[in-house]
Amino acid sequence: MSIPNFKHALPVTRAQDFAAWYQAVVSEADLAEESGVRGSMVIRPWGYGIWERIQKLMDARIKAAGVENCYFPLFIPLSYFAKEADHVDGFAKEMAVVTHHRLKMIDGKLSPDPEAKLEEPLIVRPTSETIIGAAMARWVQSWRDLPLLVNQWANVVRWEMRTRMFLRTTEFLWQEGHTAHATAEDARAETMRALEMYRDFAETALAMPVVAGEKPENERFPGAVATYSIEAMMQDGKALQAGTSHYLGTGFAEAAGIKYQDAEGGQQFAHTTSWGTTTRMIGGVIMVHGDDDGLRCPPMIAPYQVVIVPMLRDNDEDAAVLAYCEDLARALGEVDVFREPLRVLLDRKPLKASNKRWAWVKKGAPIIVEVGGRDVAGGNVSVLRRDRLYNETGKTASAIVPRGDFVASAAETLRDIQASLYGEAKTRLDANLRRDVTDKAALAAAFAGDKPGWVEVEWAKPTGAALDAVEEWLKGEKLTLRNTPLDAAPATGQCIFTGEKAVERVIVGRSY
Repeated sequence: MSIPNFKHALPVTRAQDFAAWYQAVVSEADLAEESGVRGSMVIRPWGYGIWERIQKLMDARIKAAGVENCYFPLFIPLSYFAKEADHVDGFAKEMAVVTHHRLKMIDGKLSPDPEAKLEEPLIVRPTSETIIGAAMARWVQSWRDLPLLVNQWANVVRWEMRTRMFLRTTEFLWQEGHTAHATAEDARAETMRALEMYRDFAETALAMPVVAGEKPENERFPGAVATYSIEAMMQDGKALQAGTSHYLGTGFAEAAGIKYQDAEGGQQFAHTTSWGTTTRMIGGVIMVHGDDDGLRCPPMIAPYQVVIVPMLRDNDEDAAVLAYCEDLARALGEVDVFREPLRVLLDRKPLKASNKRWAWVKKGAPIIVEVGGRDVAGGNVSVLRRDRLYNETGKTASAIVPRGDFVASAAETLRDIQASLYGEAKTRLDANLRRDVTDKAALAAAFAGDKPGWVEVEWAKPTGAALDAVEEWLKGEKLTLRNTPLDAAPATGQCIFTGEKAVERVIVGRSY
């Protein structure tokens, strides 16, 4: 909303400084804070509540595909990585290494004890392909043991130089699926199943429209045969990779010894996959749905979908107001929405109602309900939809509604908010994805200044030195290749980078 001299809840707007605005949302919405450890964050209850919702909804989808959860160690022997050269080369600069198992006071300072040096260094897991591969080699003996489908929810460490909470941190939370299959066809099918799971989850649960497609060769996961991603457009036009799925071929199986006896008695190496999503999704939700007053949380992942704020005045009305709110909370708790009981919170904190309201506005609670003495007397509630915070005059768009009508319509209102957030983001993506660029000069011009969006261009799928040259040119323009959309129109012309006949279309953009 653009109204002269209008004051929003955050100290900085998206238009003024998008990066500072993002940090303000993370802080003011009580999502996370600095931890005292460089690149690591403390995820606060509201932020972790969003992650718990993501976990619950994603975990149900994972298990519905026949994948079982398990857990693998945080520490991985260095020798496990040494078996897979491409993999270790891809992560070498990001690995945290444990070399000692004890500290000792030396010259008045706590230092690693020289006598406690490990025989073999341990890597703090950046990803678990190597240690899970070792387990799979023990678990898989026969074709009857396949497919083997496992997943773990865990933390990982990648030593990042430039960090930003949720988007790129040294330690982050994620799920990682790992599967082994008898054939390439089965493994590729699993790779695409996981990709579709992520696409549907992003669009359905996060209300975040994405483009699903294959990553170019230079953007593949280290050691993978093929990598696929979902890419989401942020409000500043940059791309965020929100989930990846990898077909690993037999390379990891050969390094780890994952082989099985086939039905004819021969020995075969398994085809493996891996796929994962992280707390980066929360950063995506902020940058796709947030506004100048804070986060707007999609109802499906909001820890509380309705927050009731009693307007207490330290007088004889307070007991009646609280009792009215408690009855309202009970009634709402019996409502089903998105096939679950509606999540409602009665905010009893002894603070001014206006302060509590704006705190929940910044956190992005989908519906905020205020109740005062007049509402109790009239059998009403004052309802504020977070996705439609203001009316056309710039005032908060609270609506006085009979309590029974509100309870009866709460589920439909939440479904409408979910759809409204998705529709707004989808309109933005469609409006800022160009397909009319036919040469490199025009591509550079399309990103001149701070113009938002992506460009989809014809692509010859070059490899080797030709791909290196494309990557070098893109780096000079601060651009990256995102993915080749699965639903893109057929290529009909020439690759804008090489001049050769195009075989597909690829998205170019700036990214996080």
